Amino acid sequence: MASKLLVHPSAPDRDGFIHHITPASAGWSYVGFSVLKLPPGKVVSRPTEGNEVCLVILSGRVRIAAGDQDFGLLGERNSVFEGLPWSVYVPAHSEWTLEAEGEAEVAVCSSPAEGRLPARIIPPTDVGEEVRGKGTNTRHVRNILPDTATAESLLVVEVVTPGGNWSSYPPHKHDVNDPPRETYLEETYYHRLKRGSGFALQRVYTDDRSLDETMAIGDGDVVLVPRGYHPVGAPHGFDLFYLNVMAGPVREWRFTMSPDHAFLTW
Repeated sequence: MASKLLVHPSAPDRDGFIHHITPASAGWSYVGFSVLKLPPGKVVSRPTEGNEVCLVILSGRVRIAAGDQDFGLLGERNSVFEGLPWSVYVPAHSEWTLEAEGEAEVAVCSSPAEGRLPARIIPPTDVGEEVRGKGTNTRHVRNILPDTATAESLLVVEVVTPGGNWSSYPPHKHDVNDPPRETYLEETYYHRLKRGSGFALQRVYTDDRSLDETMAIGDGDVVLVPRGYHPVGAPHGFDLFYLNVMAGPVREWRFTMSPDHAFLTW
């Protein structure tokens, strides 16, 4: 039986969407996530309605306008594996417009908000980058919209995991709203494999195993994490990228480690 947590990309629709995940389609309340693959010159506009949005330029160059501001032509990497991203924050009750200069890929990350904040660019110089873990647990984290940055509910981060390494590991969860010990955060993973082929693995499971799925992930797949632990493994020779989007009732990332793995360092 096909997993309800694993979402494969579709062929681009007339606007270029290859993913369009809403709270309704995911069966939860907060996180929305879409991906656009745009041909040269393509223009796409959308209202934000009751959501704040973070537009992440995954590759290519895109002119972005949000509300009454034209932020100009942004983006400088050819691949998600090449450096830090350009992004734009767009408030609720506004709108955004994209115009691709050449071929481009853009992620649209969203969560509920009131529209209290102005639109702004998040340039690569504002993206905090850190190396997390050690040995075969090493990965490279790019904090686009962490809980220390200004937003109403949305959290956005990129992670690159070298082939042969584990990520989102040791296993941790954030499915109980008990701050500051733990916060409830829904989460999506948008996976890309550097070779464009092969697979990675992700397991999503709870202590009581009422949810326990292990998925083989292909290039461009999305994994939904409604609850439970969610470690990721990148096979030897296949570097893995993923874009995480999280949101919940409290905009803090507080998690609980798996008791089986508590002896390991984060």
